[in-house]
Formats: sequence, structure tokens, C-alpha cells
Amino acid sequence: MLACIQRVSRARVTVSGEACGQIGRGLLVLLGVAEGDAEDDARLLAEKSARLRIFEDEQGKMNLDLADVGGAMLVVSQFTLLGECRKGRRPSFTAAAPPETAEALYEVFVRHVMDHGVEVATGRFRQHMEVELVNDGPVTILLDSRRLAAPRRAKPDEH
Repeated sequence: MLACIQRVSRARVTVSGEACGQIGRGLLVLLGVAEGDAEDDARLLAEKSARLRIFEDEQGKMNLDLADVGGAMLVVSQFTLLGECRKGRRPSFTAAAPPETAEALYEVFVRHVMDHGVEVATGRFRQHMEVELVNDGPVTILLDSRRLAAPRRAKPDEH
């Protein structure tokens, strides 16, 4: 499961000209579900996203999370994050989970973020959406649940 997380001062998603989700200060999360992802991926990524300390404290250091700043999260499904572009000029999306699986795991992700006390707005799954945002910083973080879950290898100079 992949997440492109952007710190925003505001963000909004519309479908057919109708705003279906919007937030003020917080995080816009573009979420891609890969073939083979499971509830553990959604749970891990939700916790990491909700607790990510990428808001500045009084000293200007990224030290605060969503709860600390009273922020919200806008979650938008984004299967194109799984686009494979190594061959040819047209992306292949075979690494993306089937829509039914992806939607179920998207909902698990949203539910777990809400379990962390975060207000969540969403787009509409499998719809053409227009996403507007003001990236604050800009700050953009990429998270991959498979890399987060992988055991960390010690660097040669670590004992």
C-alpha cells in the first residue's frame, strides 16, 4: 500500500462539480492499494500517517502531528500510484489491487485513521475526482507499507 502524503493548509475533492470532501489544515493522503495488500498494511499505514510529525512547533522544527495541531485528513483513492513505467511510454497498472479489494482496504485505512481521533474526509472511490490543494511548505512524504513492515537492516557502523 502506497501513500503520497502532503501537508496542506487546505484541500478539497470534487466529483461532477460537487465538493464531496474538504479539510482545512492537515494532510492530503493519496492512497494506492497494491495486489497482495492486506488489513495489516492498511492498519500500519493509517497509524504512521495519523502520527507523522511533520507540522512545525514553535521553534520551526517538524515535531507535531495531526492531533497536536487539530488537523484533519483528506483521503483520496489513487490507483495510479501503482503505475509501472519501466517499459514503454504507457503506464501499466497490473500491480494495483482489484477494485473490490482496494475499496475494502481503503475503508479499513480510513477507519483506522479515525480510530486515532483524526477527523477524516474522503473522495469517492472509482469516480473521476478533481483534487485541489495548497501544499504547505511544500511538504510531501511517500510511505510504502511493505517498506515500513520490513525489518530494518543495521548499517555497517552500527553495533
